[in-house]
Amino acid sequence: MTYVIAQPCVDLKDLACVDECPVDCIYEGKRMLYIQPDECVDCGACEPVCPVEAIFYEDDTPPEWAEYYEANVNFFDEMGSPGGAAKLGVIDRDHPIVAALPPQIHDEH
Repeated sequence: MTYVIAQPCVDLKDLACVDECPVDCIYEGKRMLYIQPDECVDCGACEPVCPVEAIFYEDDTPPEWAEYYEANVNFFDEMGSPGGAAKLGVIDRDHPIVAALPPQIHDEH
């Protein structure tokens, strides 16, 4: 089991979750953040700090965003488990589900 970042993160990338993650398993794509499932220790530190509630425990992901589980897992198909996001910086791509979305507008609070 792992945590999943879903659609509300697209074009927002707040990074509060990255700061909270004790194992550096949240990677930054072009348009959203992704959790590396093999590196995630299921601590849940990321979930409460997300300002748009985009992070869900795998089994609690709302049905309308169920495909984001695959997006998070498959984002790492080519690179595997890099062992930490900080050393990579922004990865210049997104999962096709995310790349195909129109620009997302977020309300400023």
